[in-house]
Parts: sequence; C-alpha cells; structure tokens
Amino acid sequence: MADRSEISEANSAALDNVLTTKADPTSARFEANMRFLADLMSQVRNEEETISEGGGQKAIDSQHGKGRLTARERIERLTDPETFFELGLYAAHRMYEEWGGAPAAGVITGLGRIHTRLVMIIANDATVKAGAFFPMTSKKVIRAQNIAIDNRIPTIYLVDSAGVFLPLQEDVFPDTDDFGRVFRNNAVMSALGIPQIAAIMGMCVAGGGYLPVMCDNLLMTDGSGLFLAGPALVQAAIGQKVSAEELGGAAMHSAISGTIDFREPNDEACIGRIRSIVEKWGYRRLSPWDRKKPVEPAYSAEEIYGIYDSSPARPYDMKEILARVLDGSRFDEYKPEYGKTLLCGYGRIGGFAVGVVANQKLHAQQTDHEGRKIMEFGGVIYTESAEKAARFIMDCNQNLIPLVFFHDVNGFMVGRDAEWSGIIKAGAKMVNAVSNSVVPKIAVIVGGSFGAGHYAMCGKAYDPRFVFAWPTARYAVMSGDSAAGTLVEIKVKQLERGGKKLSEDERKELYESVKRTYDEQTDPRYGAARLWIDKIIDPMETREAITQALEAAALNPDVPEFKVGVLQT
Repeated sequence: MADRSEISEANSAALDNVLTTKADPTSARFEANMRFLADLMSQVRNEEETISEGGGQKAIDSQHGKGRLTARERIERLTDPETFFELGLYAAHRMYEEWGGAPAAGVITGLGRIHTRLVMIIANDATVKAGAFFPMTSKKVIRAQNIAIDNRIPTIYLVDSAGVFLPLQEDVFPDTDDFGRVFRNNAVMSALGIPQIAAIMGMCVAGGGYLPVMCDNLLMTDGSGLFLAGPALVQAAIGQKVSAEELGGAAMHSAISGTIDFREPNDEACIGRIRSIVEKWGYRRLSPWDRKKPVEPAYSAEEIYGIYDSSPARPYDMKEILARVLDGSRFDEYKPEYGKTLLCGYGRIGGFAVGVVANQKLHAQQTDHEGRKIMEFGGVIYTESAEKAARFIMDCNQNLIPLVFFHDVNGFMVGRDAEWSGIIKAGAKMVNAVSNSVVPKIAVIVGGSFGAGHYAMCGKAYDPRFVFAWPTARYAVMSGDSAAGTLVEIKVKQLERGGKKLSEDERKELYESVKRTYDEQTDPRYGAARLWIDKIIDPMETREAITQALEAAALNPDVPEFKVGVLQT
C-alpha cells in the first residue's frame, strides 16, 4: 500500500496546474525586448560598480594605510562565500552632490550567511566622509533594523564612523526616522531576543557610541576609538589633555572601563572572532510557513527578458513571467474566470508555499451583470478584480500562506460604470485586507506602480517585508504621460488667466520639460535612492530574491491574530 506522501505526489501529478508558454524566442518582438532589457540591466550594473567603489581609490588606500580593511572587504571575509545579498545599494544616489555625494549613503547593508546562519549586516563605509551619518545613512540603517525586527534576523554591526555629518545635523538628529532611532531599535531588538553583535573597527564617537554598547556582544580592535567626546572636544570643554588611546582605546575599554567583551589586534582577528561566536548560537523555533524541496521552473528565467514589454500598446501575459518564477511552473489559479485583470493563485517559490497577487497586462473580455460583453484593460484593477483579491488575501492569512505581489498596475478603473459598480468600495476592501495581513508580504515592482493601485498591491506604506523592483519599474501617483498632460493643462490655464497664450511649439516644449522631470522621479533609481525600494534586481534573479526574502521571513515564528475590522460589503 502506498504511503501518504506517495499518494500526495501522485495526486499532484494529475493536476492540470502547470503553466504553459506561448513565448516565441525567434520573434522580432521577443528579440527587441531582450535587447532593451539587457541594455537597461547593463546600465544598472555599471552604476552599481561605481557606487560600490565608495569614496574612491584614494580613500580606499587611506583606509588600508591605517591597517584597516574597507567595509566591503570586511563583509567578504565575514560571510560565507557568495552569500551576501546587498540591500539599499542605491541609497542617496545623486543626492548630497553639493557635499561631494554619499555613495550608498556611506553604509553597506544586506543579508549574508555566517556558518550557514542568516544574518543582517550593517557596515559603515569609512571611505565615504569617514563613515559619517548623512540623513539617508540614518534612514538606511533604520530600514535594515526594521527588516531585522520584522523577520527576527540576528544583526551584525561593523562600526567605523565619525558620527553625524555636522553640516546636515538638523536632518540627522531629532526625528523618528533619524539617528536616535537607531539606538532605540538596538534596545527593542534586544528585548525581542534578536541577537546583535557590534565590532568597533575604527572610530565610534559621540552619540554613535551607544550603538555598539547596546548590543549583546561588543568587540573592538587595537587602534580604534570609542568615546562620547574626542580629545580635541574634551580639551575645549573641560581643559583636559588626553590621548585618544588613553581616552577611549581598546586597551582602556578592555581592562579599565570593562565596556568591551573582546579586544582583537586587527580586523582579520575581529572578523574571525565574530564568526566563532555566531557558530555557537542555538536555534530558535521555526516559523509556520510551509516549505518543501525547491523545484526549478519548467522554463528558462532568461526568457523573461524577451517576454516583458514596457509598451502600453503591446500588452504581455503575466502568467509567462510567473511560469519562470514559480517552482515547477505550477500555479493553482484562484477564480480564473472572474476579475481577469488581477491574477490570484497558489504556488511555491524556492520551496515555500506562497499566494500570488499579480496584475495581468493582457486585455480581457468580461460579461457584466446585464449579460453584455465588455473589454477590460490589462493592468487596471476593476471592481471584480479587487473583490477577488481581497477574498484571496484573507484566505492566505487564514491558512498561513505568505503573499507575493507582482506590480504592473495603472490604477483602479474610473468613469461612471466603474463608480456605479462600487469600485471605491471594492478597492477599500482590498486595501483593508492588505493593511491587516499578518503573513509576510513581499512586493516586486515589475513595471508601473501607479496611484491607489500601488497601495492596493502592497506598496511601501503597507509594510511589505521587502520591496524589490526591476529596472523597468515606474513608481508614482500616475504615469509620466498622464502627469505631464495634466500639469501642462493647469499651467496653460494659469498663463491664459494672465493674458498670455502659448503657441503649439511652446506648449510642446513645456510638455516635454514637465515629462522629463516627472519621468526622472518615476525611475526606480530615484525611489531606491530614497529607500522606497530595498533592491533593484535583475528580472532573471526574481525567484532568487523572493526566496532570500522568504528565508528571512521564516526566522520569525510569531504570527498575530488576523483581524480586518469593518469591511465594506
């Protein structure tokens, strides 16, 4: 007699849930899409390489001259080979240019593995303004801590910072997402039982000194400094002359103040000690998310380049994307004949069971309540789509299934028919379900993510554990064309009220100027610079990025009770 697992596998094999493909790699459209996305990814990779150089070769040489490794060299030695998954690389991109810029906001954050254990790493980059904290530096550290809190990820801090960047102190010091929140999070994380290790491998001065001291384990290398006020400030404040080593060196903190737990001679020894400590940690209770052995998709991820089409005139089938992300390309579609512009269904990614909510870009024929055939536009959320998604999201919460949202949304449908059908009511229901979800939520912005559609699809304001974006993503209240048209009409009316009439050429020039500015702000790099996006990913690596996020989410076993409050009906 077959055992239960054999029966289950036999029954699964009989299901007709494997997505099929109609993609033609030999078509001109496929090849044009491939070239477009490959060129875009090449541009992103080149920018990422430049950002990764930090403060440049001269600053790197200066760090080496002090006998210290750079932040990236430290991370490379700390983590198991090829396991570092960087987050927030584009933070502060093209910002603070009047101060010479702050590549990656002067701090490197991301997930890595130490003796196979997943950790969050936060490392000051001393090659960028001596590791000083710009406004975006604080926000990036806090974002990394919040990811660690939400997912209960042990956190390692590699400290090498001159403290607050004083010319911008008013934007670094006082608010809830500024410098002080970092230390508050240290305390909260400790209370939650999230392990934290800090290693001082350079300077750690002023208020920044609280970060390492509030961690569970504190290491410090010889030649580093930990003090609330440096020698010059001490002399100015109280007239006392004292060397940096006597004031706050590793020997003093090891033998006299007792502040540090481990004194290490250099960076290499310090990193070795961290790895040794982590290797001895125990294991906590696993999360309830179901995971089986991963199965590769039936189709090549490389084909995503040819399938995705950013042109509104050439809609693509989102199921073709899912077929190259989901385990075995298997997808149990939920209500497939209803609300067709929004795909909902169950599958697995990296072995994890997931519920998928994805905008379908193909136009769909639908029958209304009076029996009329109507055409619904791809990428638009209609009343039926929103109602379907709301129920599906609640179902996933009921059955403890993490949610993955694939964005390519123009927004909700507008007009008399949409309003009469209760589009606002249905949209509110979907937003409610997303807002109150207790299972992990991961957002992948594939194309457009506009207006209230962005909210309903679990935008940043709705607490996704991670937000990833393809380089093709567009992120704004409306598309560039729509925004430019609206803004130009407003400007023209203002000018006409003042007695000036624009010629067609002037009107066109104004339109192009507004559109250029708006398009720049909808670019995913603009959003990533401001940490609206955690990582710009290669479309081919979508499955790997989601799997990383789900592995992080699996470290948190606590699931609150699911409640939605009052739903519109």
